[in-house]
Amino acid sequence: MHAKATPCVVYQRQTRFIQARHQAVPLLEHARARDLEAEVLLRGTGLRAGDLLRAETLLSPDDIARMLSNLESALPAADTAFVLGSELLPGHHGELSHALSRAVHLRQALEILITHQGLLSPLLVPHLLLLDEEQGKAAASGDEGGWVVLHWTDAGLPVVLRPFLIDMMMAAVSGMSRWLSGERLPWRFRFNRTQPAHLEQYRVQLGPDVRFNDYLDAMYLPRDWLERPWPRGSAMAVSAALAGVQHADRPRGLLSALYDWLHERARLAPTLEQASSAFGVSPATLKRQLAAHGTHFQAELDQARAHAIWPLIRRGCDNEQIAAWLGFHDANNFRRSFKRWTGLPPSGWRERWGV
Repeated sequence: MHAKATPCVVYQRQTRFIQARHQAVPLLEHARARDLEAEVLLRGTGLRAGDLLRAETLLSPDDIARMLSNLESALPAADTAFVLGSELLPGHHGELSHALSRAVHLRQALEILITHQGLLSPLLVPHLLLLDEEQGKAAASGDEGGWVVLHWTDAGLPVVLRPFLIDMMMAAVSGMSRWLSGERLPWRFRFNRTQPAHLEQYRVQLGPDVRFNDYLDAMYLPRDWLERPWPRGSAMAVSAALAGVQHADRPRGLLSALYDWLHERARLAPTLEQASSAFGVSPATLKRQLAAHGTHFQAELDQARAHAIWPLIRRGCDNEQIAAWLGFHDANNFRRSFKRWTGLPPSGWRERWGV
């Protein structure tokens, strides 16, 4: 199941709501460690280095994307995203970082990350999925408890920046879990893109189990790691820290909120009109907002439906069963839609991954 989202304010890419000192400090530290001038990092944002440490300075997701793009261009080393990611979590987010640092186990840390995605991961949206034994073929592989899957979707960012962001956030979560647990967790890393030339860098930075051309950008972990106690964990400290985070401090991106809304209704084939009504805007306004994020309603619906049936495919359901679950009239329509969503027919996906 997916972690339930808390009530929130929906933000756009250009909305400035993130305290600069929270998100910018790791970027500035990384730039300075690599002898990169702050002015290069801030190019195109309209900000100056002195602005970033002021409490009143706010950043938008677009500002952060610009800074990361500048950083990637100026420091094209293969390890930049990984090294930066290792510095992001628990991070410099005040009470939220304190809550993360005292999480009692991985489940609680991931729930904090997902609930407060707008502040902790404003450019990529994490989703938690728990696969039962039969869904992930865990029994056959010796992992009788099933799998934890943390997968990522866009919050509205330049396509060219997505691989960098995925690498960075996977490194952030794996690094945080290693530090707080006191041991290296056996994460498996899967990427929805072609294999890069510097594959060995991924294995050095993330671990040996790395694979590309996959269905999702996701991290897998045997489920029995999810609630193993962490040595520094304190439920009281987490509660106290989160009590200081106000409701107004829990914004979520439009694409994040829309993904969850569509995912919950994947079997019903929701329409643009229904979605716009749920978000309190006109269909034309929602279309304009999605266009500003570089996407459109059908693409978001296709993604949500493709992700919703992924556990069914892993479980071994055939095309007829999945077509019926989604409300398709026949399996042929489902096959055509699946190929449009993923680039492969269901049979090709099952053959590739041995499902």
